[in-house]
Amino acid sequence: MDDTITAISTPLGEGGIGIVRMSGPEAISIADQIFRPKAPSSPNQAPSRFTLSSVSSHTVHYGRILDPVGGEEMDEVLLVVMRKPKTYTTEDIAEIHCHGGLLPLSRVLDLTLRCGARLAERGEFTKRAFLNGRLDLSQAESVLDIIRSKTKEGLDSALSIHHGALSEEIRSLKEKLVSLLVLIEAELEFPEDEIEELQETELLDRILELRKGLEKMIEEGKAGKILREGITAVIVGKTNVGKSSLLNALLLEDRAIVTSIPGTTRDTLEEWMNLKGIPVKLIDTAGIRETQDIVEREGVKRTKKAIEMADILLYLLDSSDRLTPDDLKIFDEVRGKKFLLLLNKCDLPKDEKLVKWLNGDFKKITNHQSPITNHKSRIYEISATQRMGLEELRKGMLELVWGNGVSPKEVVVNRSRHLDALRRSCLALEKADEVVRGGKTPELIAFEVRESLDALGEITGETAPDEILNRIFEEFCVGK
Repeated sequence: MDDTITAISTPLGEGGIGIVRMSGPEAISIADQIFRPKAPSSPNQAPSRFTLSSVSSHTVHYGRILDPVGGEEMDEVLLVVMRKPKTYTTEDIAEIHCHGGLLPLSRVLDLTLRCGARLAERGEFTKRAFLNGRLDLSQAESVLDIIRSKTKEGLDSALSIHHGALSEEIRSLKEKLVSLLVLIEAELEFPEDEIEELQETELLDRILELRKGLEKMIEEGKAGKILREGITAVIVGKTNVGKSSLLNALLLEDRAIVTSIPGTTRDTLEEWMNLKGIPVKLIDTAGIRETQDIVEREGVKRTKKAIEMADILLYLLDSSDRLTPDDLKIFDEVRGKKFLLLLNKCDLPKDEKLVKWLNGDFKKITNHQSPITNHKSRIYEISATQRMGLEELRKGMLELVWGNGVSPKEVVVNRSRHLDALRRSCLALEKADEVVRGGKTPELIAFEVRESLDALGEITGETAPDEILNRIFEEFCVGK
């Protein structure tokens, strides 16, 4: 990394400020070629003698960006000088804070390229921070999670990882694995010396302790993945049952069009809501029914696809209306999946036959088992238009997501990649346990312990192959 990279590090478009960032050995000298101060940096220093190479680190300078060939002014700027190693990349960094418009930013970026920098690749600033040892791989990934956080809880989790909470837990586990491996390999390397052999019970106890630590992190990781990525909740029900009204009620805004005309919703409608810290993609769907309308049929097709991809389903019935074949057809689609049964329009008198079906006494007529057999806690009476029962519904959704209804307060694992590595590490220890119990050679035990160690190293980046590194940093924008 002996070259200097440059990129626009703020979103394109209009804004108060836009930043062109350079990092590398020539970052400050390139800035020196194109920057001219508006006034002397001190009373005794003439503007013509001013050079950025002479200023202190982590200082801000007011001036103009000029084309060094023709002298044309590009923008009035603030220029920040940061010298290695106390920078984001641990390299020299120069940031040019321009007016936040596409044209001034593009012209300044072009000047930095003409003066010797090259355009940064996606995530290359953060990749350099990782390769230079400022961040480990989990901390580098958390930078993107901080940027993309949808809730405060998700942001808190990402910040915790960025500050090293995950790295510390991995380090502690690795130290225990290394300690175990050293003892096993010492017996292999020096069999003639009187090194005390590890008893089988001690080996098994150590392996069990490590497995418990990994299993705890895996369980926390499932919750962390939900905080980071969110879940998809799909509202399903027959036409005119109140699906769009429920979407509006949960969002606390009129997002979906609501009319008394059946089939108003022809396509799925997606919006994000915050469910006690969980990002939830809420999807309103078209009612499932037989129709000759080509557009509505496509909407039904998309509804079925949404049901398949849903994490949870909100199955809506009209408690004031008779049970219809369309209700039962939708029930066939949702049963076997995670769903909550919602009785909408609870402000109106209930239909008696519907109540019988819900109580399990209507099977003879409908030939369908009640959806709440052994699941009575999963019925929620609501009125979407009157905003009744929604708080209980939110609690029910939360319980369905977490399983035990309790959200972990501190999460240090939040990516599928981390979970996969933890599972592989745990699996290697399970195999090590089997090897010990089978009375096999210490070489096989050591092999499985090393496999466990290597899997953990992938999380922090010590043993991650280049393919994984490239895939991770390609998720970033160019300026980060």
